[in-house]
Parts: sequence; C-alpha cells; structure tokens
Amino acid sequence: MTLETFVFTNRCVPSFAGLLFCLIAARAGAQERTPAAKTSIDVVTSAMAGMHGYGQVAVSPNGGNVAWVEGGRGGRGAAGRPSGIYVASLRTPGAQPQRITASGQSEHAIAWSPDSQFLAFLSDREKNGQVQLFVADVSTGKARQLTNLKGSLAKPHWSPDGKRVAVLFIENATRAAGPLQPIPAETGLIGEHVQEQRLTVVDVTSGSVRHVSPADLYVYEFDWSPDGNTFVITAAHGSGENKTILKPGMQIGVPRWSPDGSTIAFIGGLMSDEGFIGGDVYTVSAAGGSARNLTTDMKASASWLTWLGASNRILFAEFVDGGTGIATVDSSNCEIKTLWRGDETFSATIDDYGPSVSLSKDGSISALVRQSFSRPPEVWTGTIGQWEPLTNSNQAKKPMWGEAKSLHWKSDEWTIQGWLLYPYKFDRNKRYPMIVVPHGGPTGCVTPSWQGAGVTSVMSYDGYFIFLPNFRGSTGQGEKFVQANRKDFGYGDFRDIMSGVDEVLKNDPVDPERIGVTGGSYGGYMSMWAVTQTQRFHAAVAVAGLSNWQSYYGQNGIDQWMIPFFGSSVYDDPAVYAKSSPITFIKNVKTPTLVLVGEHDVECPVPQSYEFWRALKRLGVPTELVVYAGEGHGFFQSKNRRNSLERTVAWFEKYLKQSSPR
Repeated sequence: MTLETFVFTNRCVPSFAGLLFCLIAARAGAQERTPAAKTSIDVVTSAMAGMHGYGQVAVSPNGGNVAWVEGGRGGRGAAGRPSGIYVASLRTPGAQPQRITASGQSEHAIAWSPDSQFLAFLSDREKNGQVQLFVADVSTGKARQLTNLKGSLAKPHWSPDGKRVAVLFIENATRAAGPLQPIPAETGLIGEHVQEQRLTVVDVTSGSVRHVSPADLYVYEFDWSPDGNTFVITAAHGSGENKTILKPGMQIGVPRWSPDGSTIAFIGGLMSDEGFIGGDVYTVSAAGGSARNLTTDMKASASWLTWLGASNRILFAEFVDGGTGIATVDSSNCEIKTLWRGDETFSATIDDYGPSVSLSKDGSISALVRQSFSRPPEVWTGTIGQWEPLTNSNQAKKPMWGEAKSLHWKSDEWTIQGWLLYPYKFDRNKRYPMIVVPHGGPTGCVTPSWQGAGVTSVMSYDGYFIFLPNFRGSTGQGEKFVQANRKDFGYGDFRDIMSGVDEVLKNDPVDPERIGVTGGSYGGYMSMWAVTQTQRFHAAVAVAGLSNWQSYYGQNGIDQWMIPFFGSSVYDDPAVYAKSSPITFIKNVKTPTLVLVGEHDVECPVPQSYEFWRALKRLGVPTELVVYAGEGHGFFQSKNRRNSLERTVAWFEKYLKQSSPR
C-alpha cells in the first residue's frame, strides 16, 4: 500500500480490533451508498472547467505579431491540458492564430528574435519533463532544436545581433528550480553538492553551448548589453533558494541596460520571496558606483521595468493601492508620470509574479494578460491603457463568487487597503460568516484576479464573506509601508488586520461569532499567530505555516531573507525572534485549527507545522495535521489541491456553520 497523505488528529488511536471493525463497516456502507450530491467544490469546479490559462505573452519587436503561451503557469493548465504557443498577426484583423510547435507536451518561455522573424522557446519534445531550446521560423512554423542538455533550462533571451540565445541552465537538475518546488531531504555530507543556475549562451547556427557565469554562482536574472558583449546579472553564491542582496535591508531584481549602455536600471526593496518583486526604481552606472533612487517616497511598488527607446525614460509596472498600474520615471530629473491604473491584475511573463508588460521596440504596441475579480484572463494588445482583447476563449465564464469592494481604514498612522469579497447571491437581510485571508510574503499584495476554483471562490459560493487585507509590509503603498513591519511581525500587521475586521463589522452583515482565518506561507504564520492573540476567530486553517521563528531559522532553506527583517541572526538576538513566534503564546489558543503542509517544503518545513499541532494536541484544542506527500511550499498535484480544499471547507463548515437570518 502506498501512503499518499499523512493525517494526524487529536483523537485517540483505536485498538486494532476497533480499527478492523471500522474498516469492515466502511466497506459494508460503500456497497449500499447512493451517488453523493454535488458539493460546492463540484459546482464551482464544473463552472470553471475548460478555462484557458495564459502563462506568457510577447509582442514582436516590430509590433506586427503577438505570441502567447496557452495552458497555464508551469506548462499545464488548470485541467491538466498541455501548453502550446500561438502567434497572431496585429496587422491582419481577424486572422486566425497560428500554432508554433516542436510537437512537445510542454512548450513555453517564448522570446522574439530582434528581427521579429524567429521565436525561441522551450519544449519537451524529446523527453517528457526535459525541455530543450528550440527556434521556430514564424513564417513557416518550422521549429529547429538547438540544445541537447540534461537539466533545467529557463528564460531564453536573444542577443542584440540575433546570433545567440542566452538561457539559465542547471546541469543535471534533480527538480524544477525555485523555492516553491518540493525539495527532498538531503543525505550524506550536507552542502557539498549545490546545483547552481548558470548563465549559458547557445549559438543559433551551430547549437554550440558555452557557460558564461562561474560554476559557484547562482544566477537569477540577466540582460544583454546593447553591444552584445556583456551581461548584467543578479546572482548570489550558495543555494538558489536564497535571495540577491545589494546592501543590508535591500534586495534587487529586474536589471536592465540603458539603450546607450551607460546605465543599468533595477528595482530594489525589502523583498521576502524570490520572484515576487516590489520596490523603488534605481539606476547605477555600468562602470560601477553608488545606486540612485529615482522614486523616493513613491506611494507604489515597482515590479518590472524597461527603458523606452533612446530616451532617459524608464517605463515600469507597479502595485498601487491594492491594484496595478503603469508609469514612467525620467532618469535625469526623477519625474514620475502615471500612464494607467486599474483594479485588476496583469502580466506578460511567468518568470515573476508581479505585473509586467511586453512592448514593441518603439514602445507603441503593448501586450499583456489581464484579469480581475469579474473578468477572466485574456490576452490584450494595443497602446498602453487603450488595449483591446486579442483572445476571447474565457468570455463565457461567469464568477461563482460575490462582488468585490475595495476598503480603506485607519490603523495607527497608516491607511490600510484591502478587498472584501461578498457571498455569492448576497442577501443583505441575512448575517453571514466571514473568512479572513492574510496573504503570503510578507512582502506581497492582493490584487483583483479571477478566483478560479479555490478556497475564496468556494467559500464565497457557500455563503461566506472573504476579507483580503493588504496589511503593513505589503507592496502597493511605497517602500516605507513595506518596511513598517521590520522587527515587528505579528504586531502592527496584525493590528491592521483586526482593525480591518472591525471596519467590515461596522458596515456589512457579518456575524462576529462566525469569523475564521486561513492563509498560506506568511498567511499560514499569521493564521497561527492570530489564534494565539485573540479568541475572535472561531476556526483556523494554517497552510505551510510557521510556528517558531527561533527553530525555523535553523530549519529552512531560505534563511538569508530573515536578516533584513529581524535586524540580526537568531544567534545574535534570539529575543526578537521569540517575541513574534506563535509558540511563545501557544497556551492562549482555544480556536480549532487545521494545519496543512507539503512533505518537502523548504520555505516552511514540516517541523514547524508539527510543533504547532503537537502543542495544540497536548492542550486539548481541536486540531488536525495533514502532510501532503511529495509536495513543496506549493501544492502542485491536483489530488492534493482538491483534498486540501475539501478539508478546509469541511473545517469551516464544522466550526462556523452556514448563514442564518439576521
């Protein structure tokens, strides 16, 4: 028998005879069972079936074509469909998209050649799970394989002369790159074998491969110099799960050469997760020197940038006040101009998780995937702010959740923003339960996006309010707001959440006796923290949470991010770690708490969940722990996503129940 999922509860283990009786009774019942009625999960999942996922979009340099990846992030869509690459002409209205393929199941990571004639991409045609670099002639659709490598490839990018393609390559990689992926426990001499991601250049004509970066350096991002002779990279020694730190308190991302090759622009800020970019726009001389902040005191967080033509202007995408936007900053005088803002989520790349745009070389045509709480994702193109939909595959889909409202409230000296998702088929004459969902990070942000078939959509369909606060430490209100939770986890940010709950209770028919809390990663930590600080929550579900910052420091694989937030290591200042640890206040907990975690989670390792669950069990608090086999910080297997959703819904139904008359 293969054990797929481990489940632990606070109930006594029955005797063997009793267990045998239970198994026999269950089998007898199964023989007489009638088909089960559809659950809310089934209804929402069925309504979302057939959704088209768009993982990446890229406009050609000449603005004549747009390519996109269809099938979802990671190469497969929500329904497990293979991913494919499509190209549509912008100069021939109504023309049908053309499929560009090497006949692989997973094809993604598209990049246009400088002359707009060729498309580089990754495909697993030769072997499932092993991608190679291909180049396709867009006019004929014929694809040619360039590499025959063993390992992980990512982020192809053409040289300015169109003769080479650079990629990031991990030779003999045993798993997909990134801290969200499952990382099996190490054995033998720990730290002896570190798989570094190297910058590698492939000759388009011959297919010859040359490693550019040192073997002991992990490269996260790169950009070609305008003359094609040099690279700028963000990199660090050691494990790739850790971050690139420029100076104490600031991490960096998205390096971009200026058109004249004299300057490099990048984004710097207090970030907590690799790939989740947010901060200010900086420039530094390509010859070296001090960096210059172009967006000091900006009330937004840049997430992606590019230089506009031969000008001094830098265009950037941003998180702003719970939404997203696009703006420019002049590198000569720091003048910021807002081009567009909206209550939605947009992106052009799967490489990072913030808003981004694809632009033609002259900046006149842009392409991106747009979505919101009420509008499913589609590919849009046009001038910035004047986009038109290029695809309409999801237009028939309708939300299975209630309307969303942006809220603002005061907490200490800050004005906090958050989103309130109403129950599906809301009736103001009823009182409803509510689920509070702190986001991950802590340097993250909730922006309006299509909910699909997840916890928020199913709980809204079931008759719950969903409260999504962007507490201090979130991106979207500037770097001072992001840094407001340094050395203060669980205090100011938790006050922001609770004052937001009070704001909701003042204006909406929420039953204060039926409020729950759930979240993942930092949201999992905040769920664990919340039940140690207040009795206002009547049920909690902590996913990939963190219960003890002191023990966590020595257990996780991403410890470098903690120093800027806590000010020192746990060995130099253990008190600052203890004061923010849920385990310090564990005897206050009365709230029934379900704990879910992946077996190979490197960001919030399993022992953190065990520690919290064992304490609740000893204290007699209703609790269960589920460890999902083979999963990392994110749950990627569909059976495990479904199981975690079922358990979460059942937990809240048990302890919060359904809506009742007011």
